[in-house]
Amino acid sequence: MSIFNGKRLTNVTFKLDIERMRRGWYSDKYFENVGNMLATLSKQGYTFQSSSPRGLDGRFKGLPVGDMQVEMQWFTRRKPAALVAGVDKALSMLYHCTGYFDENGEFVETWDQLEVEAVQDGVFVRYEGDPLNVQPVLKVRGVYRHFAMLETPTLGILSRASRIATNVYNTLVAARGKPVLFFPARFDVHEVQAADGYAYDIAVQRYNMDYDRHLRSFVSTDAQGDWWGGPGGGTVPHAVIACFFANTTEAMLCFAATQPPHVPRIALVDFNNDCVGTSLAVAKAMFERYRDLKAAGQDQEAEKFRLFGVRLDTSSDVRDVALEPMGDPTLDLGVNPRLVVAVRKALDRAWESWDLPAAWQEEARNYCRGIRIVVSGGFNPEKIARFERLGVPADIYGVGSSLMANDSKTNTDFTADVVRIKVGDEWVDMAKVGRRACDNPDLEPVPVDYATRKDCCADLE
Repeated sequence: MSIFNGKRLTNVTFKLDIERMRRGWYSDKYFENVGNMLATLSKQGYTFQSSSPRGLDGRFKGLPVGDMQVEMQWFTRRKPAALVAGVDKALSMLYHCTGYFDENGEFVETWDQLEVEAVQDGVFVRYEGDPLNVQPVLKVRGVYRHFAMLETPTLGILSRASRIATNVYNTLVAARGKPVLFFPARFDVHEVQAADGYAYDIAVQRYNMDYDRHLRSFVSTDAQGDWWGGPGGGTVPHAVIACFFANTTEAMLCFAATQPPHVPRIALVDFNNDCVGTSLAVAKAMFERYRDLKAAGQDQEAEKFRLFGVRLDTSSDVRDVALEPMGDPTLDLGVNPRLVVAVRKALDRAWESWDLPAAWQEEARNYCRGIRIVVSGGFNPEKIARFERLGVPADIYGVGSSLMANDSKTNTDFTADVVRIKVGDEWVDMAKVGRRACDNPDLEPVPVDYATRKDCCADLE
C-alpha cells in the first residue's frame, strides 16, 4: 500500500477493467498502432536493416525490432518535489495487462517475463530543474510491444494521484498541523473519487510521519475511502437549512436528535449571512437540550447535543452582517480573519448571557470554548498560510478545488521514456536527446508473484 506499512495494493482493491485495458481502450491510439506494427514485424521475422545515427559500428543491423527488449522509466518533473501516489495501481495494470493476443484471440500474459522496480506510495521524488537528473518511480525491462499500450493509463494514475497527494501535503504544511477536510468530490466526475481519496490519505500519513503528528483523514464520500478503508463523513448542507425555512437552529436540533453519536455536530452558520448571531443561537439551543438531558440523567442522549463546531462558508462576494467595513472592502468579503475572530470571541463568552445557576456555569463555559470553528470556501495553501501567520482562531480547514489544482506550480505530469535497449546480454543507452537513464535509491524489485502473496499485499491479508 505504501511506505507506511511496506505492502502494496492489488486488483482486489482497484477492480480494473482488464479486458478493455488489454485491448487499448484506455490508451492513446498511437500506442495501439505501434503495438500492432511491432507484432506484425515480429511475425514476419523482420530485422533492422539500416544504420543508427548513434553509430556504434553498425552493431544493430540484423536485430529483431519487433521483439526488442527495452528499459523504460516513469518520472515527473514537479519542482521542488512530488509526493508519489498511484504506483500500486500502475503495477496492477502491468501485472494483468502485459502480454499479447495470440492467433486464436486469447491473451497471453507475460508479466512474469518483466523485470520491474518500483517505489512505494508515500515517497518523495525531488527535481531541481535538470531533465537529465530525474528520480524514476517505476522501471520496467521487457519486450516493449507487450506493455506499450499501458503507457497512457499508468502515466494517468501516477500524474493525478501524485498531484493531489502533493497538493494535499503542501496544504497540510500551510495549516501547521490543523485538520484539513477533503472536499473536492463535487469538482470532478465520480469515477475518480477512490484514487483521489487514497492520494489524500497518503499525504496525511506522510505529513504525520514528517511532523510527528497524529492527524486523521477526513473524506466526504465513502468512495474516497474505498482503497484504504476510511468512511465518508459530513454534517449538513445549505439545502437542508432551506428545508427548515432558513432556521439553522431548528435544523441542527433535528440533526443532533436523529444522527448517531459518532457524527460530529457541526452547524453551517452562514445561511442568513449572520455567522455570529447564528452561531450563538445554535450554541444556546444545543446546550439547553444538552443540559436538560444531563439533568434527567440521560448522559448518552445528552452527548448527541454537544456542538462539535460551527462552519463558516460565506460566499466570496458577500460581507457578513457582523462586520463593519474597514479599509479595503475586499478584505471583509467571504470567510476572512475578522469574521473568524468575531465568531470565536462571541462563542467564548456566549454562556455569560444564559442566566445559568452557578452549578452549571463552569460546564457551560467549557461547552462554549470547546466549540471548534471550521472554515471553508476558497481556501488554498496561500490563504491558509495567511490565516496561520495572523493567528486566526480557525481550528479546521475545509478545502476543495485547490487540492486538484493543475497549473504551472502544481503540474505533476509523469513521462515514460525508453532509455536503454538490450543488445545480446548488454543494455545499451538509447534515450532521446535531453534524457538519460537515471536511478532512485527508493526503487525496489517487485517480485513476479507479488500480487498473490499475503506478505506483500495489504488487501490480501
